[in-house]
Amino acid sequence: MFGLPRGTEWIVILLIVILLFGPGRIGKIAGELGRSIKSFREGLGNKEEEPEKPENDENK
Repeated sequence: MFGLPRGTEWIVILLIVILLFGPGRIGKIAGELGRSIKSFREGLGNKEEEPEKPENDENK
């Protein structure tokens, strides 16, 4: 009975979101979300490229 919204329901949801936040604020939120995802992906990529630190052999 309840499922994902379909065509007209998405339009109504989009209109309500635009009325609540305004188009300018939605653009800022989307931009910040995009930058954070990009930063997260770069962080994952850089972690694999970092050389491993050698362990200290002081206990031997």
